[in-house]
Amino acid sequence: MRAAGFLLLATLAAATDATGQLRVVTSTTDLADLARQVGGDRIRLRHISEGYQDPHFVEAKPSFVLEMAKADVWAFIGLDLEIGWMSLLLNGARNPKIRPGGSGYLDVSKFIPVIDVPSGAIDRSQGDVHPLGNPHYWLDPANGRRIAAAFAAKFTELDPGGAADYARNLAAFEAALARAAEEWAPALASLSGKPIVAWHTSWRYFAGYTRVNIVGFMEPKPGVPPSPSHLAGLVATMKRTGAKVIVMEPYYDRKTADLIASKAGASVLVLPPSVGGEKGLDDYISVLRRNITSLARAVE
Repeated sequence: MRAAGFLLLATLAAATDATGQLRVVTSTTDLADLARQVGGDRIRLRHISEGYQDPHFVEAKPSFVLEMAKADVWAFIGLDLEIGWMSLLLNGARNPKIRPGGSGYLDVSKFIPVIDVPSGAIDRSQGDVHPLGNPHYWLDPANGRRIAAAFAAKFTELDPGGAADYARNLAAFEAALARAAEEWAPALASLSGKPIVAWHTSWRYFAGYTRVNIVGFMEPKPGVPPSPSHLAGLVATMKRTGAKVIVMEPYYDRKTADLIASKAGASVLVLPPSVGGEKGLDDYISVLRRNITSLARAVE
């Protein structure tokens, strides 16, 4: 019944009149904002996961299939971040433009220098390890620029008449990001080498940019709940290194983090990793500014 519903929605979508804009659907709010920055009023934009959600776990709603059935571009993080739900939406949409090999299929990870690519055999004993590498790359602004450039190239390919607009919008975004980087440069300098603990490996790219030193993770392995022995060792590590902050996303339960922080003489800092993850964080640069300045204050 569910599959039949998806097919009906896709059929209805195919009959929808064109708007004259590129119809762009992204898997996350971060990609959506970067697409908006570049595409401007030449695109019609929708996104799937919300900024306050864990993007690994998204319900494949029929309304998403409807949007993807009409899409000219499907842009996603890749590296298996969306592995739990993306294929269901693509299969339901029956839109050849946004399937692998299609003109609008945009795997953004192809433009990123990926870190944490595991070597050797991968199995479930290693936790939720991404065999293609760490997919949380948008938290490094250098990758934000790469993503924006990828959108400019794809939009220009599909809409050559908008090439000048896309180039101008890309330049404006890059200039805004450069101005913001100058603004938070003092905070960035204060973070260099500071020890912190993170809940999940999702903060690895952010740590690379800010040069903070992640001395441990609350999860012993990605996606694996911490054992008492792991937590005891983490408290010892925090005391030894002087780590005073545990960073985590808002969609994880912070009770355990609060307990460990109390034992280690530290504090818990909840940072939104995505656009819309907190009220008022409506664009990519605002998310970076919020996280960099908040962490700098926390480690003082």
